[in-house]
Amino acid sequence: MAMDTPLRTFRESPEDPFALHRAVTAVLDERGTIVGWSVLAEELLGYGPEDVIGRAALDVLVDPADRGAARRAVAECVRARGWFGIVTVRRRDGHRMRLGFRARLVLRSARGEEWFLVGSPAEDVIQWEIDRSLLDGLFLRCPIGISVHAPDLSVLRVNRTIAGFAGVSPEAIRGLRMTDFMIPPDAETAGRSLRHVLDTGRPLIFTEQPVRLLTDPPGHERTVSISAFRMEDPAGEVLGVTQMVEDVTARERAQRRLALLNEASTRIGTTLDVTRTAEELAQVAVPGLADCVSVDLLEPVVRGGEPLPEASGALCRVAWRSVSPRPPRGAQRQHGPVAFAPVTPQARCLRERRPVLEPVAEGPGGLLRTGDESRRTGGDAAGAGDEEAGGEALRTSGEAAGTAPGAEAHSLMAVPLAARGVTLGVVSLWRTDRPEPFEQDDLTLAGEFAARAAVSIDNARRYTQQREAALSLQRSLLPADVPEHPAVEVAHRYLPAGAATDVGGDWFDVIPLSGARVALVVGDVVGHGIPAAATMGRLRTAVHTLAGLDLDPDEVLSQLDDLVGRLAGEQEAPDTATGEQIVGATCLYAVYDPISRRCVMARAGHPPPAVVTPDGNATLVDLPAGPPLGLGGLPFENEEFELAEGSLIALYTDGLIESGRWDIDEGLRLLCEALRPPGRGLDDICDTVTRTVLPDHPTDDVALLIARTRVLAPERVATWTLPADPTAAQRARRLVAAQLSAWGLEDLSFTTELIVSELVTNAYRYAAGPVQLRLIRDTSLICEVSDPRTTAPHLRRARSTDEGGRGLFLVAQMTDRWGTRYTRDGKTVWTEQPVDGASGGEALGSR
Repeated sequence: MAMDTPLRTFRESPEDPFALHRAVTAVLDERGTIVGWSVLAEELLGYGPEDVIGRAALDVLVDPADRGAARRAVAECVRARGWFGIVTVRRRDGHRMRLGFRARLVLRSARGEEWFLVGSPAEDVIQWEIDRSLLDGLFLRCPIGISVHAPDLSVLRVNRTIAGFAGVSPEAIRGLRMTDFMIPPDAETAGRSLRHVLDTGRPLIFTEQPVRLLTDPPGHERTVSISAFRMEDPAGEVLGVTQMVEDVTARERAQRRLALLNEASTRIGTTLDVTRTAEELAQVAVPGLADCVSVDLLEPVVRGGEPLPEASGALCRVAWRSVSPRPPRGAQRQHGPVAFAPVTPQARCLRERRPVLEPVAEGPGGLLRTGDESRRTGGDAAGAGDEEAGGEALRTSGEAAGTAPGAEAHSLMAVPLAARGVTLGVVSLWRTDRPEPFEQDDLTLAGEFAARAAVSIDNARRYTQQREAALSLQRSLLPADVPEHPAVEVAHRYLPAGAATDVGGDWFDVIPLSGARVALVVGDVVGHGIPAAATMGRLRTAVHTLAGLDLDPDEVLSQLDDLVGRLAGEQEAPDTATGEQIVGATCLYAVYDPISRRCVMARAGHPPPAVVTPDGNATLVDLPAGPPLGLGGLPFENEEFELAEGSLIALYTDGLIESGRWDIDEGLRLLCEALRPPGRGLDDICDTVTRTVLPDHPTDDVALLIARTRVLAPERVATWTLPADPTAAQRARRLVAAQLSAWGLEDLSFTTELIVSELVTNAYRYAAGPVQLRLIRDTSLICEVSDPRTTAPHLRRARSTDEGGRGLFLVAQMTDRWGTRYTRDGKTVWTEQPVDGASGGEALGSR
């Protein structure tokens, strides 16, 4: 039992196993006889001094089976004048035990040579050797930095890795404080962390912090990971603190690149706008990757067109960003056309369609030259002057003279913007302030940025192309401007939606009708995109045709209903581009007569029109809604009412009131309020309506048509009822001649008398009952002959042998327009002749 305690003590203590206060010691003479024996030797091996002193060590302590190895160890010890190793010894109880021995020669002047042996259990010795090797390895070969600090945080010892950071020997750092070799902010941060470990005893584990040395160049970055623990002796007294320092700059840069890449995935391509996408690319790259970035696109790409093959053609700078107010000279031009000489990295990048890295840029400004320098050298991009200038080859056309010198760019990358096999432009990235040059990893990251941006730019380009095509089609189908008409004063607005697919089928029209009347039309095709716009064009053409027949509004809508039904049948399969199917439309058709001041309306599923009287009373017309066009088989109803002169009629599509900001009732209320007061200019009223009712970013097309009614003065209209007798034509000529003389239109008397004579004669010949003759002096001279018969006259070409059939031919030759409209009481044949010098303002007056 006496021997168990020292063994446990040896294993648990981290001290040197050969320390004299805990090791087995013995002394041998030159013949190998034991002449000295320690108390610890007796306790460990069981032999007392009387058992071993004077006897040969090999005989007493070594089993016969182990003496061969023991003799070899003795021979080596004698030869080397000392020895260290493991020997198996025999305890007094017969058990064998492995001990680690250290033998040293001791010279005695009188007694000759003696050997001093110090031993300890082999497992303790081996562990001690491992610990010592580990300690040596940590301070001599470990790639992780280690520094040992005293309680006052002065350096006690550092390994070679820490010394390598500072570029000095480990001995040169011993005794220094962190403020002696680190910049104050970083030294304060590190000192605060170590002091916390000393005070609390809580270790510091993998804490990252910047470490910048006083000897580092300005802007140099180094990030380290710190782990630290407090050192204590067996009694618990604090000896200091040890920290392990790992340079994680490369890892931190990689993490920063990944974070930038993640940021790029969320920030680049948020819109379908080419310029905005390029600006987003520049914002992500600066300052995270570069100090200055420019994005240059081929000019067709900026306009939404197809880029030229081989990435040729003019370039336009659409985005620019810099951390410094003094960017590289060639990057000072922030927007506008740019050109690169063939020797520049940008030109090579476009030509070879691959990224180009210039880690150390040559020449001032980093291979850059301003436009003024280019013009002074004659502007030859590929000339010898460029090569003599060491590659200063960027030319930016149009830069102002006297531009301040730019910062020196020491590193440059040029990355192509390519998507779907097409090169769209080039991204240039410079470093001016940060001292580290671009690396291959930076080029890879820039390539990722460019790839993401290129896809978004190409999507934006295609979107712009499609939207422009849709808008061009829509604009070509809508009236460029409405004609002036004596019956109404008109203003209109057409506002397309924001997205290409939101270009819809809204339309409006102002169509002159016979008898000085006018038709006001607003419609909306269901669906969006080019198919809706094309269908809108077909419906608009149909409305013009039906309006020319002088049909009532309900009849016009019935005809359109049949047409939309046929169009829907033609488009049974959804459109492959938009996935939509055009199945219907809405429409409002109104006819206003400035002579009677009567207005007739009908609507097919369309929002009701608003009417504002001259005194400012705004109301929605109580008009039967009617079914949307295309359902078929359902009737439409007219609503007729009288309008005072100067009244406003507002027709619009549902995109105006269904904005999503409020419900439809609120939108209609806002519309009525915006129309008041009615005496303002119509353009001002239109602007007020769109500003008040519409949201900032409409999601649907909006068509708005506002008309102010006029009234044709009674003195501009002459009406007569002629009996159905043979003298009707003669009487009609006399009445017309007298009226034209009163109006001062004697020049039109001959042709008008001929026209009236022909029309009245036809009415007398083919109709039963009285004939009504009406003359209207407007911007043209209108002649109308009405009779109870519903049979329409037909224009035909008479043969040379025919005695008749030439009357309507003569009428058609002497008039601008002529036609027939049907009424409840029969029909009216009308003609129009130009009146020289007359205008709508002259023809219209107040009752």
